[in-house]
Amino acid sequence: MVSEFESMTQSEQELMFSLPVYVAVLIAGADGEIDNKEVKKAINLAHSKLTHARRDLIPYYNEANADFEDKLKMAIANLPSGTKERQKVITDKLKEANTCFDKLPKKFAIELYSSLKEMAKQIAEASGGVFGYMAIDYEESKLIDLKMIKDPARKN
Repeated sequence: MVSEFESMTQSEQELMFSLPVYVAVLIAGADGEIDNKEVKKAINLAHSKLTHARRDLIPYYNEANADFEDKLKMAIANLPSGTKERQKVITDKLKEANTCFDKLPKKFAIELYSSLKEMAKQIAEASGGVFGYMAIDYEESKLIDLKMIKDPARKN
């Protein structure tokens, strides 16, 4: 149990624990194709977050990233295959998370938001570019800031 989620309903908690999967699919599929490099990067990041996340986030990632590979593959299979439709569904879910972020302690919310943005950037860099240049394509660059989630640091 993540103590910061105690004030949330069960469905809100489930949404919050789904955020890493949604971010991974959103960014990996931004260019219209979810390639193996991006999927592998997302899985590796999920595993590394279990030990290398900010200390306050480790309980969150222990829960969120349990069976991450299976959750990721299931999300890819169950979300719309069309890029625009998939992005709309995921964007709506990420927007829905704003009410959950409002219920979190500010420090935790800021850390989680920042961590999800780091994840998005690293997944975007996984498959593009030549010798590390132009690694993030245009479609990914429009999404990696996760602007559909309101920045908790900018809230009162």
